[in-house]
Amino acid sequence: MHAAQWRRHRRGYFAALSFMRAVRAFAAPGVLRRQTRRRGRIAHEVRVRVGRSRALSSSAAALSSSSSLSSSSFELHLTTFSRAQELFITRASTVASSTSSKMDITFVTGNAKKLEEVKAIIGASSSFSLRNQKLDLPELQGEPEDIAKEKARLAAIEIGGPTLVEDTSLCFNALNGLPGPYIKWFLEKTGHEGLNNLLAAYADKSAYAQCIFAYSTGPEDKDPMVFVGRTHGVIVPARGPTDFGWDPVFQPDGFDQTYAELDKATKNTISHRFRALDKFRSHITGS
Repeated sequence: MHAAQWRRHRRGYFAALSFMRAVRAFAAPGVLRRQTRRRGRIAHEVRVRVGRSRALSSSAAALSSSSSLSSSSFELHLTTFSRAQELFITRASTVASSTSSKMDITFVTGNAKKLEEVKAIIGASSSFSLRNQKLDLPELQGEPEDIAKEKARLAAIEIGGPTLVEDTSLCFNALNGLPGPYIKWFLEKTGHEGLNNLLAAYADKSAYAQCIFAYSTGPEDKDPMVFVGRTHGVIVPARGPTDFGWDPVFQPDGFDQTYAELDKATKNTISHRFRALDKFRSHITGS
């Protein structure tokens, strides 16, 4: 073997070895997880490294073809080099695709009208997509925020991913916040007229509608975040369509129409649900 040929052989071997070390460092699971958290930088890093790997592969192939060497050692390392390159490109492609995918969040509800309203309020988002799933969660008692957090925790375990749960209250000031989170059962048992009758002995008809969204990042999240929205108003005899809960008896301050009488576009800019979702959206998008 001539000295010049040996030097070319040696340079090709160490070029391949250096590349393999770089691949192992970049593709290590721990490093990859840290890179994933910095999504804004990954795409650029992937493009640079893939470009370098292909250029190095071309150089190694040219070196192999231009040399008359048949060293088994060099062939072994060149084969390992090619496999490492394939592994690198596969992982890099996975990382690149993950940076452009949206996070799926499951909104726990079987109520089509509620889902429609939530999607209308949130609008199109570039960072997450919302789907719904109906779950039979246990009926809990306690303070509204505690109820919402526990429901989100239980739902995330069953769904196995990011989960959004809503707990809605209608609170009469004359009754120190009742019916509160139990408004669903009061409405089922008494109807709209019965809700008015609860305040028949009181001059104070004021109330507030409260919506709490609890968000869990997944089954391991032991302390879901809560986002609270309130809209103040008064309880009035039912007016407007009666197909959406207690909307016909709640008239928000500053309006002479009930929730049920307001057009959807207007309601979705002043409602308790809008105020809570606006906080949730800001948290998810970082805006």
